[in-house]
Amino acid sequence: MLAKYVQQATAAGVTQAVFPEGGLSLDGSLTEPKVGILKYILEGAAQADRDVVFVPVALNYDRVLEDTILLAAQRKGERKFRARISVVFRAVLRQIWLRVTGKFHRFGYAAVSFGEPLLLSEVETSENTPDAISGQIMSRIAAAVPVLPVPLIASLLLKNGSMSRDELEAAVAGSLHELEGAQVHLPRNNRDYAVEFGLRNLRERGLLKEHAGRIGLVPAKEDLAQFYANSIKHLMR
Repeated sequence: MLAKYVQQATAAGVTQAVFPEGGLSLDGSLTEPKVGILKYILEGAAQADRDVVFVPVALNYDRVLEDTILLAAQRKGERKFRARISVVFRAVLRQIWLRVTGKFHRFGYAAVSFGEPLLLSEVETSENTPDAISGQIMSRIAAAVPVLPVPLIASLLLKNGSMSRDELEAAVAGSLHELEGAQVHLPRNNRDYAVEFGLRNLRERGLLKEHAGRIGLVPAKEDLAQFYANSIKHLMR
């Protein structure tokens, strides 16, 4: 039934939104694509003898609310997500308290970027297979992943270890130069504010340790920092 629906939608030229990875990433990285839906799309295009335009869309976040749940599932080697209602309830109460006391800060930024479209008619016949096309689409999605403050700061602290604020700002400036062709989203279009925002977000999560003017990651929380760094690791040198 699903195959027939997708084939008919493709033949009729209906826009379809597909999550090629087929599920949430357990460690923040891009994962291997599933090709089932893509196979149905190609079959529908062939039956209707029409072209298809694939538009790569990439999302990234400064804060994924279920990040610790996803990491726990990864450590257990399963895709069962367990979130006790008591934990959710406490989290909601905490956010209400922060708002009442005027200490609430936004969770962070979310960004969406569009990659270079891929026309089915431009794909070589020898590469017109679900696996080959999904690989091209994922490659374009990877190139379009937005770079946000938290993933960027987490990446630099994991790579370089503890740094002074000046060293961190210099490292961010260097990274922005290397990422010139990437989809970099700077809050307020201001590099220094992006650094401050990224540090504040990590600090509020309890990921930072600061001593003698140097900023580093709490060792016990490095896996959480890595979760965010993984979203852009393919873009970082």
